[in-house]
Amino acid sequence: MVAVAATFSFLTSPLLIKPRISSTFTATVLRSGKLRRFGRSRSFCCFPMASLKSKELPENNPGLCTQSDDATSNYFLQQTMLRVKDPKVSLDFYSRVLGMKLLKRLDFSEMKFSLYFLGYEDLALAPADPVERTIWTFSKKSTIELTHNWGTESDPEFKGHHNGNSEPRGFGHIGITVDDVYKACERFENLGVEFVKKPDAGKMKGIAFIKDPDGYWIEIFDLNLVGEVTRTAS
Repeated sequence: MVAVAATFSFLTSPLLIKPRISSTFTATVLRSGKLRRFGRSRSFCCFPMASLKSKELPENNPGLCTQSDDATSNYFLQQTMLRVKDPKVSLDFYSRVLGMKLLKRLDFSEMKFSLYFLGYEDLALAPADPVERTIWTFSKKSTIELTHNWGTESDPEFKGHHNGNSEPRGFGHIGITVDDVYKACERFENLGVEFVKKPDAGKMKGIAFIKDPDGYWIEIFDLNLVGEVTRTAS
């Protein structure tokens, strides 16, 4: 077996090494994909650069446009909208359980509905002027828009909203990145959050799914494990 001595400062190498390994650590990478460290061998994510790119090549993705129109150069994904039954319950979940901040609330009295925009932003940077705050909110990426049609929270005939995960299936889930999926899920469990899947359940270990108060699914993962969990699909 031929070994190649390496330090982890070689981003130009034909092998792509996980970035979480220290850039000053000297190691020996074996062609078998094992990392020998201080005389011990362990599994290591080590793939040719080309293999990471191959599935994303245009020829492997019919319909993919690789030359975007210049008109779309400043587009970005700003919000995902979820309809909720009771804003009091939903705001508690998204702020207390998931740690989001209420960026902006809009009330449309004539049409009898309210919008709540939440995200992971620094509220100290939000403008005091209400119109400017709306513009500021809409300039942020990846926010959640909770839509409440007035009266659903107290309507005994209201049956709830479809979450997309039963027939006819459509919308699936949103995803939240956490520091440690196991610690996060332990906290969620202590808070009484309903689980669809715990981290060690099923075939995909290290990824969890929880439900919000309206039954929408939320995927929970961390950056330390998601690469390993999806390795065979990469």
